[in-house]
Amino acid sequence: MNDLEKKAILSHPDFAGLTPFANKIWLSSPTMHGDEQKWVDDAILTNWVSTIGENINEVERKAAELIGCKYAVGLGTGTAALHLAIRLAGEKLYGQPKANEGTLQGHKAFCTDMTFDATVNPVAYEGGEAVFIDTEPETWNMDPAALERAFTIYPDVKLIVIAHLYGVPGKMAEIRRIADAHGALIVEDAAESFGATYRGKQTGNFGDLGVISFNGNKIITGSCGGMLLCNSEEDAAKVRKWSTQSRDAAPWYQHSELGYNYRMSNIVAGVIRGQMPYLQAHIAQKKAIYERYREGFQDLPVSMNPYAADSEPNWWLSCMLIDDAAMCETKRGDFAAEFTSAPGKSCPTEILQALEAFNAEGRPIWKPMHLQPIYRAHPFIAREDGADVSADVFRRGLCLPSDNKITPDQQDRIIEIIHRCFR
Repeated sequence: MNDLEKKAILSHPDFAGLTPFANKIWLSSPTMHGDEQKWVDDAILTNWVSTIGENINEVERKAAELIGCKYAVGLGTGTAALHLAIRLAGEKLYGQPKANEGTLQGHKAFCTDMTFDATVNPVAYEGGEAVFIDTEPETWNMDPAALERAFTIYPDVKLIVIAHLYGVPGKMAEIRRIADAHGALIVEDAAESFGATYRGKQTGNFGDLGVISFNGNKIITGSCGGMLLCNSEEDAAKVRKWSTQSRDAAPWYQHSELGYNYRMSNIVAGVIRGQMPYLQAHIAQKKAIYERYREGFQDLPVSMNPYAADSEPNWWLSCMLIDDAAMCETKRGDFAAEFTSAPGKSCPTEILQALEAFNAEGRPIWKPMHLQPIYRAHPFIAREDGADVSADVFRRGLCLPSDNKITPDQQDRIIEIIHRCFR
């Protein structure tokens, strides 16, 4: 949005009396506490600044303890963790690949549709084809009914890749039951849901392999970094080897299989180590933000991102869904959107533009993978022909400013701006 467009919004009568925030209100920015500096300095002072050191050992131990799995392997990014998880799952299912091929070469995998593309890109890295499974409306995650239907169409698929959207756990009991019935492995992308629980159990511990992320906007951050989670010592050892260029136990640099430079830095691990004690505090702050939005929007034709009664999200991002009858006319292309304002109605584009004009950051809901230009030719499976919950949530939904440093007064102003969008 250019300055002229912002000026037009700020001067519109619907926003009379409101002024932009002096400082940017972020969607979800890092929150540092000071302990991070202690462990980063420790790494530098002891000269452990590479991919080994006590910080890495400690964050691996702590992550496994918090989640309830036996092993956690620190990697450079959540995407690296996803890649090695999917590579390992492919090797378990189909054996060692041929030279210059991935472990999923020629095979399909059932994947969450409404997610960031980092969840599904590693399927392509490994030579596989993602088949996208529609969203269910109760948690905005993979629809078990659509997954069951997918197995009737592609009965030979043996890998499911599921993400927990915006920190809300999916219906893992149903998905696990379906996977077991078809002899399929699950790679669980818990990048957004660290600290969330489903039926009293931490996400990241429901799949055969799990992943969490410490990207800069996550609930616990190292600026970057990720973890692969597993319960097999052999799997953990294999991932550690792959992540350090697959060096063999030889007195020289010898390599018998493909490897990657994916290991976590001890300095990044120092930031994460300093963040770890604040996980529950961050979750409590995020939940308070969600509840304040929910209360503030009770008189609007909208709802908040849903969650199941048997789960406790980590509330990473608060999201809003506009009632279908309250949507103004809107059109979206690949690179831009247009809308026609109407009394009593609004749309994600109008609200996001208003927030931006007032110096606050919101985001559209993740654009579903089956609508992405790179993946449009891939199969998409809904629970019934013609249904497309993912596209509907994308059409009507948006992510609200959810930074855990936002004050109640600032949040009340966000709520007021959104109210005025419906005038």
